[in-house]
Amino acid sequence: MTEAATPHPVRDTVQRLEDLTGEGPVTLGMMIEAFGPTSFVPALTVPALLVVSPLSGIPLFSTACGVSITLIALQMVFSRRAVWLPRVLLQRRVDPQSLRAAMRRMRGLAERLDRFSRDRFRVLVQPPGHRLPQVMCIVSGASMPVLELVPFSSSILGMAVLSCSVAFIASDGLFVFVGAAFMALAAAIPVFVVTSLGG
Repeated sequence: MTEAATPHPVRDTVQRLEDLTGEGPVTLGMMIEAFGPTSFVPALTVPALLVVSPLSGIPLFSTACGVSITLIALQMVFSRRAVWLPRVLLQRRVDPQSLRAAMRRMRGLAERLDRFSRDRFRVLVQPPGHRLPQVMCIVSGASMPVLELVPFSSSILGMAVLSCSVAFIASDGLFVFVGAAFMALAAAIPVFVVTSLGG
């Protein structure tokens, strides 16, 4: 699979992750390798999907996904030719049954994203405008470890990254605005929590 648009890019990604489930544990490295070492957008989509899924409830799982997103997006900014992640992240394991169940729950979201996406606002996904969603992914990923203890924040940031991924795959710049809206929502949650505790 390449970064070129496909008829059902998000659904295909979900299906490929589900297909990896077998008898033994599945690692983050296996998930990313399934799309090839030069497929940056699918590599970005994988941890975004994982952190949006119920798997985000696993302690420190959102942190691992957030660091992965940050590193992948940084490499996109610097036009690296192949995806690189440290071994400690690549060896992060996920129970196959949990992954299978999580991806099955993600099918509906994937179908909706694919159905809604189309070619528009390409200025935001082509040079030089493509730097904006890339930086948004860096900020979202880097914020996940900080906000992991705040309910729903990591998953909302995952939706921001997933939206940017869809923008790249489908050449649909509208999803950049959707991603920005999710980032704003994620930022508002800790403010609301702190305000409520202070009140």
